[in-house]
This record gives sequence, C-alpha cells and structure tokens, in this order.
Amino acid sequence: MAQGIHVTVAAIIERAGQFLLVEEESDGRTVLNQPAGHLERDESLIDAVIRETLEETGHRFEPHALVGFYLWKSESAGVTFLRVTFCGTAVPPAKSTRLDDGIVGFHWLTADEIRRRAHQLRSPMVLRGIDDYLAGIRYPLACLTYIPSTISDITDTPLDASSSRN
Repeated sequence: MAQGIHVTVAAIIERAGQFLLVEEESDGRTVLNQPAGHLERDESLIDAVIRETLEETGHRFEPHALVGFYLWKSESAGVTFLRVTFCGTAVPPAKSTRLDDGIVGFHWLTADEIRRRAHQLRSPMVLRGIDDYLAGIRYPLACLTYIPSTISDITDTPLDASSSRN
C-alpha cells in the first residue's frame, strides 16, 4: 500500500494578511501552490520544507509549527500524497535568485484572492492548509522526530526539538 504514497512538505508563510504562493508549471498547466515538494532520501521533514522553500522562492524559511497532515489522492495522476504542512516566517532573498525548473514566479495573495483562484490551485490541500492555518490550528514541531538511518548519524546528530534535523 505505501508504494503509491508520495510524502511531500509545504510551507504556509503569511505576511500582512497575504500568503506566499508559487506559480509553477505542472502537467501542462500553470498552477498555484505553497512552496512545496517531495521529501528526499535521508532528509528530515523540517530540512525538506526549508530546502523546498529556498529552491522555489529564494526565501529562507523558519518553521514555527505544524498546521496539518493531509492525505489526498490525485485521480488524474493515480497517486496518493501525504502532505506535511508547516507554518513559519521567511526572509526574502537579498538578491535575485535562480528558482527551480518549472517555477514561473511567486506571489503574495490574500486568502480571498486564493479562494477566487481555486481553479488554479495545484491541489485542494493548498486551500485546506490555509483554512486550517487561519482557524489557528498549530502543532508543536517537537511532535516530529527524525531518526537517522545509521549509528554514526545517531551519535553525530542531536535529537532534540531545537534541531533542524527533527
């Protein structure tokens, strides 16, 4: 069963009532998404969301909390996604930066603007995450634990909630 599940991460970043969204090419159409992407081998969820936000927007993301875990099946792709959504703050790039392939750009949009563009969202997880964020749903980052795959990783990596390796 787990073979068909893709683990992804997403960042909800709000600034002055607007949310940072990425405009990207996906399956031949232009869609809107949070900074998001797939978890890579031997990567913690926190490291993944920091990396994806940087690659897709140039912003340095600092996660503060979890907003939710979302399980969704894309009927068109025949793939099930488990999305781990974080919220936090981000520092914009100091200079122009090269973004990931397929990224058209990024935009700051209000929740109402996002709702009006719901037909452009990459998945229903985008708006659900924003709605949960606006409802005040937050879980502590300490509920995540990253367990390294080798003994040497265990002795070299702190396993506390303040580590970005959680």
